[in-house]
Amino acid sequence: MAVPKKKVSKQRKRKRRGHHKAALPTVVICPRCGDPKLPHRVCPSCGTYRDQQVIEVEEI
Repeated sequence: MAVPKKKVSKQRKRKRRGHHKAALPTVVICPRCGDPKLPHRVCPSCGTYRDQQVIEVEEI
């Protein structure tokens, strides 16, 4: 089994892990109400999914 000969410095470790970060969620525009929503999910503003009313949403 391979064993490192020297300690890996913080700088070298951080350079290697520079791309390990959280990605921003993809957001699409609801075709019915125009509010942003996650793709393939019911719109929280109007309650529709694929042009069908799925849930009833209260007006605030």
